[in-house]
Amino acid sequence: MFTPRLPRPRSLAGQLFAMQAVLIAVLVAGYALFTYVSDRSQAREAAGRQAMAVARSVADVPSVREAIGTPDPTSRLEPYSLEVQDDTGVDFITIMNPQGIRWAHPDRNQIGKRFLGHIAPAQHGQPFTETYTGTLGTSVRAVTPIEDDGRIIGLVSAGIKVESISARVQDQATALIGVAGGALVLGAIGTYVINARLRRSTHGLNATELSRMHDYHQAALHAVREGLLMLDGQFRVALINDGGRELLGATDEVVGRSVADLGLPAPLTGALLSSAPRVDEVHLTSTRVLVVNTSPVSGGERRGTVVTLRDVTELQSVMGELDSERGFTQALRSQAHEAANRLHTVVSLIELGRAEEAVDFATAELELAQALTDQVVAAVNEPVLAALLLGKAAQANERGVELVVSRDSRIDDGLLPPSLPARDLVTILGNLIDNAMDAAQGSTGARVTVTAYTDESGLVLRVADTGAGVHPAHTEAVFERGWSTKPATATGGRGLGLALVRQTARRHEGTLTVSESAGGGAEFEARVPLPSMKAAAPAEPASPEAALSGGEA
Repeated sequence: MFTPRLPRPRSLAGQLFAMQAVLIAVLVAGYALFTYVSDRSQAREAAGRQAMAVARSVADVPSVREAIGTPDPTSRLEPYSLEVQDDTGVDFITIMNPQGIRWAHPDRNQIGKRFLGHIAPAQHGQPFTETYTGTLGTSVRAVTPIEDDGRIIGLVSAGIKVESISARVQDQATALIGVAGGALVLGAIGTYVINARLRRSTHGLNATELSRMHDYHQAALHAVREGLLMLDGQFRVALINDGGRELLGATDEVVGRSVADLGLPAPLTGALLSSAPRVDEVHLTSTRVLVVNTSPVSGGERRGTVVTLRDVTELQSVMGELDSERGFTQALRSQAHEAANRLHTVVSLIELGRAEEAVDFATAELELAQALTDQVVAAVNEPVLAALLLGKAAQANERGVELVVSRDSRIDDGLLPPSLPARDLVTILGNLIDNAMDAAQGSTGARVTVTAYTDESGLVLRVADTGAGVHPAHTEAVFERGWSTKPATATGGRGLGLALVRQTARRHEGTLTVSESAGGGAEFEARVPLPSMKAAAPAEPASPEAALSGGEA
């Protein structure tokens, strides 16, 4: 079945063009009509003033008064009136006695007859103008008295026919119509040019389509959980969705502000201000780990930048835990190999009939492993930290690094409040130990010393190593994302551990500092306030540090 297709509504630009064309036409036509009516009225007023000026001039001429006193005024007044009529451009000049009987008139047949029109005001000495239909047709005329020593000895009337006035207005109207037509053409051309540009900007969409697109745009903008920013060509925020506000921690109005004024970390600000595209770059804010992608928008010139932000804080924490688990797995695999060797040794001793030596060998290994566990638990009774230290001790042993827990360490189970999650503890201490092992590995007497206790300021986690240390000029840069003395990886994962540690410490209103350790390497200290508990002072060192490098986890 054939269904007739409804015509597509005009585009917004087309509708505006039609409306503007009609509006300009109405305005021009209205102005032309108003000007015509106004000019016509002004033309009549000007004709009246001209007629009055001519009539008064004639009345003031002495020869006119002299001619009136002669027996035959017509013989002198008629030629004079015709001459003045031709010189002044009026249509008629009539000179009459005080009773209105004509002495001079353009039509000689009207001489001696009564003047057609009002003369009463002039008979009483008052000049006036009027529009009246006389022998020559409808005219605008002026009537003024001729006085001699205070006596009214005659009257003068000068007039211009309405036909002549209309002809003058018609000429003006013709010129006005030409000007109006030119204005209409120029307006139409200007409107077309403006609307052609508008049509390109709106892609030929009509108002309904633009409204629907705006609704879809707003719905999609606020439904996307990822952060979305639109920056203009001057790197000012043109658009930001709810996710972007949350991820950047923006509480005030940021639209219209420069990216440099948002108070973001310097590396993140630099990435947003860069004209080069960024792909999956990891950046840190005060509380989050963000993956940033930027894409410049251009169309012959730079128009702005599209920025997407993805929160990977939880993912980064899980990846850190996965790295730790991977390390633990490798350590367990290595220890399983060592255990198999020791088991073969015990079996061989038994086969050789040396059962007593086999028992002594096996017992010594068990005592060493138990002593290691007892030393850790005695110093750090908090289960998460104890497990982390035992696992890291096994990793350090495999890498040829001695991991020791200082006798100053003392953290009992249940001492840490719920406000400090175990995951954050693993992030802080695990990254510090990993960083220290990387620095100490390969050095003479490679050692990593861990101290964990609580005092009046809160929880203190201190990790020292025997590596090359940190140059004083780099004590701040070392905590920036991407700063590392190790070779870069293909994924760009270097230089993130210490940045995560400082971010986590600051999230709990804590601090992270670096100084030179007693062994010549670096010593990192993280302090996290614990306001909801009584701080326990650290114990005085009473004996050498407990070495954790030789046993099994």
